[in-house]
Parts: sequence; C-alpha cells; structure tokens
Amino acid sequence: MIEWAKANQLGVVDLGGDADTAGADVVAAGLKIGSADLKGWSSLISADKGKRDEAVAQNAEFIAKCAAHGITNYFAVMLPEDSSKPRKENFGYMVEGLSALTPVLEQHGAHVVIEGWPGPGALCCTPEGYRATLRECPSSAIGVNYDPSHLIRMGIDPIRFVQEFGDRVFHVHGKDTELYADALYEYGFEQPATFAQNYGFGGTTWRYTIPGHGVYPWVRGLQILQEKGYQGAVCIELEDENFNGSTEGEKQGILAGAQFLASC
Repeated sequence: MIEWAKANQLGVVDLGGDADTAGADVVAAGLKIGSADLKGWSSLISADKGKRDEAVAQNAEFIAKCAAHGITNYFAVMLPEDSSKPRKENFGYMVEGLSALTPVLEQHGAHVVIEGWPGPGALCCTPEGYRATLRECPSSAIGVNYDPSHLIRMGIDPIRFVQEFGDRVFHVHGKDTELYADALYEYGFEQPATFAQNYGFGGTTWRYTIPGHGVYPWVRGLQILQEKGYQGAVCIELEDENFNGSTEGEKQGILAGAQFLASC
C-alpha cells in the first residue's frame, strides 16, 4: 500500500488501531498520517466508570506511542456502549470520557476528531450533538472529522455545517453522497422499503460515492475550510459500490477521487 501510494503521489494515509506500530513504516517512507483510530470508542461512553477509566488509560499509552510518528488526529465515532439507555444519560458518560482523555491529548498537541456517522445511538453526528459536545468539552483537543457524506444522507446542509464548525475541523474525509429523488418519493425517510433493496454502501434513497460523484459542492466547501484556517489533508474514505469489491476497482476509485479533489 505504501509503495502504491507513493507511486501515485498520495502523500497522506489514515491508519487504524495499529498506528502505534504501523506508523513507523509510513513515516519512514516519507508519507504523512492523517488520522489513527482511537481505541475503545464505546468504552469511553460506558455507564461503568471503571471501563471509562480503563479506556482512557489504554488510549493514553496508545497516543504516547503514536506521537513518536507525528500523529495528532485520533478518529472516533461517539457510539455508546449501551444504545438502549436514554440519550441524555449516554451523553453525560461521553462528556466524562472525553473530558478525562483531554489532558492526555493536550499533552501531545493532539485531537480526537469525531466523525458524524449516524450509527446506533450516535451522540455526535448532528449540529445539535456537535454543538453540545464542543460546549461541554471546550478544549481544542476535542474536534471534528468533517465528512459531508453523512450530513447529506441525514438532510443536513453540509455547507452551513462547515461554516459553523469549521474552526474545530482537524481532519476531513473525502466522501460524497448521491441522492435519488424518485426513490425518496417512493419510500420517504421514515419507513424501510418492503421490496426494494439498498444500494451498496447506502440505503434505498441514497448511497455513498467517491468525491465528485455525489451532490456535495467541493469547491465551495474546500474554500470555506481554507478560510477557517484548515491546513490538513482530505483523506478519501472509499465506500462506493461502483469501485469497492476488487483491488483494481478500489485503486481506480481512490485515484479518480484524488484527481477530482486536486482539480478543486
């Protein structure tokens, strides 16, 4: 992967939970690391304080090791351990978990970058959720992974979002969403379709795509990020049924997305 990325002038890669070890090879090859996956997302949002403390300790060790590779962004989705609990209750656990992790992040000049994937019980994926999270966790160590694809599928204006939260964006995902008006008429938002099948990496009325194959206005969005002082990368998160499924297809999708972004 490193050799292919270098050969195609892709200067930044995102890593998973093995970034503390894999990061050395990436940096040695002259590439930068956009983000690393934080460990134990859901344990940080547990009703059990012992589990939260354990997750903080685990991540403190992980972040210290990753810092040696210059990693400053730690990717997470705010999914609670028990999504059946009241949202306000889980929100309180999330604030406690993130607040406990903040000193470690500040020590290393790092950020948690929260992606707004609207998964089961997700607490920080809408403007309401982000606004409340950043209010309760005011340190700049708690930030935003800006992925417009999730906002679009939820019906949230992604441009208005980046205008409001752009100064807390520390990482960006290059992913888009295509919308299907006829399908929306047919099935609406509230009920699943009885007979229709979901699109790959999508639902019945939308699907994720590479940048430029959806509805997001990338030129305007990147302009706003620049105005807000963003200096990081746009890392393509490849979830597109037209490209995923084979090595060659995925390479093609990444390069097509990168070429489009470069033209913006």
